[in-house]
Amino acid sequence: MKGRNLALLTDLYELTMMQGYFTTGAYNKKVVFDLFYRKNPSGNGYAIVAGLAQAIEYVQGLHFTKDDINYLVSLNMFTEGFIEFLKDFRFTGEIYAIPEGTVVFPYEPLMRVTAPIIEAQLLETALLNIINHQSLIATKASRVVWAAEGDPVMEFGLRRAQGPDAGTLGARAAVIGGCCGTSNVLTGKLFDVPVKGTHAHSWVMSFPNEITAFREYARQFPDNCLLLVDTYNTLESGVPNAIKVFQEMKAAGKLTGKYGIRLDSGDLAYLSKCAKIMMEEAGFGNAIISASSDLDENLIASLKSQGAKINLWGVGTKLITSDDCPAFGGVYKLAAEEDDNGNFIPKIKLSNNPEKVTNPGIKKVFRIYDKKTKKIKADLIALKEETIDENQGLTICDNNAKWRKMHLSPGTYYVKELLVPIFVDGELVYQSPKTMDIQAFCSKEKNSLWGEHLRLKNPHIVPVDLSEKLSQLKNRLIDEMSFH
Repeated sequence: MKGRNLALLTDLYELTMMQGYFTTGAYNKKVVFDLFYRKNPSGNGYAIVAGLAQAIEYVQGLHFTKDDINYLVSLNMFTEGFIEFLKDFRFTGEIYAIPEGTVVFPYEPLMRVTAPIIEAQLLETALLNIINHQSLIATKASRVVWAAEGDPVMEFGLRRAQGPDAGTLGARAAVIGGCCGTSNVLTGKLFDVPVKGTHAHSWVMSFPNEITAFREYARQFPDNCLLLVDTYNTLESGVPNAIKVFQEMKAAGKLTGKYGIRLDSGDLAYLSKCAKIMMEEAGFGNAIISASSDLDENLIASLKSQGAKINLWGVGTKLITSDDCPAFGGVYKLAAEEDDNGNFIPKIKLSNNPEKVTNPGIKKVFRIYDKKTKKIKADLIALKEETIDENQGLTICDNNAKWRKMHLSPGTYYVKELLVPIFVDGELVYQSPKTMDIQAFCSKEKNSLWGEHLRLKNPHIVPVDLSEKLSQLKNRLIDEMSFH
């Protein structure tokens, strides 16, 4: 996002509402918006928040260029006064956010925006676009990496992504979620992450025969020699020719780096087991056996259960597109607005769908850990002014099942606030970590979950509760609004 002007990356109704605020004179009234999501993607037990660095770059660069202004004038929809206002538009408010790579759960504010309503309104579409996409792909990658049971996973999805930005930023998110690297060279350059890859079938087909293709590839890339063995016949031709090339490299003293084969079609469990036997018999038992071919977490888990001998996974289409769950579903809702006396008045949205009723007020998120295991016990969404005394006992319910109660004794738990300041008075006060540092942080975050939370099917759900004060506020507003 850096250096790109994205002021018009917005839905038209954001601009029409902004003009409405401007025309009524209410545009400087401060409000609070929460960005959150309602349902974990892919039936997962958690999500991984990602995209904050790009959201920061968007907010920092937010302004309307002369070309933007001319285009808006050409629509014949906006008043001259509003157009003049946009010429000097800048974000002057406050943003708190949960850092990238953090494990998060439904209804928790991932971002909290406090700003004049005309500014906060404009941020909605772009922030959702950025956070929704990368959080979706980071979560999907985390599932794939978990299924691989410690084997490295490479992100290979650029050619199937929905456009250059989705491919490039999606690869970044996949690395945050746990992928060891990406085939996307631009992502490698922009975010200083490892780039990885082998060769295509066209390389083999462009030579007179397979063995010549393998020899030439080995000559040029002796330190990273992964040979694609399924162009013609995997077990009768590909693997034997790869073994012959490895023997020649060993004899020449050049088999000193990473080497192995890649399988891209066929029965991957059967072929990998056969290839492993052939490699071991030839003295290359430590060779990498990598696989691609429309993999996802479910197929990887199945191959693992079948005893496949694959130890490096290349995952493309179904990761970069989050094939089974194409949208994250984040929303951006008004939570409070300033009155004439400078006090913030909580706001609530009601709905016939209970899951769409919002949590009012200015909120924070407490994460509660077991002091002994360092594992997450629960999360608590509370009002901004609330605190938790770790020397006092604490009772937590599951907000979706209030009869499920957890009693924590004093001294058995500790608490961390998740939302941290990003912008204050329009100025950036946060330094985004490097992508690989975010990946390392994300790994620690996942380690704070129990295995039951991480499993692919029917995971155990971490309880997320509302504080008593927030719950009372919500119920009071529901009662009041029900009579309107």
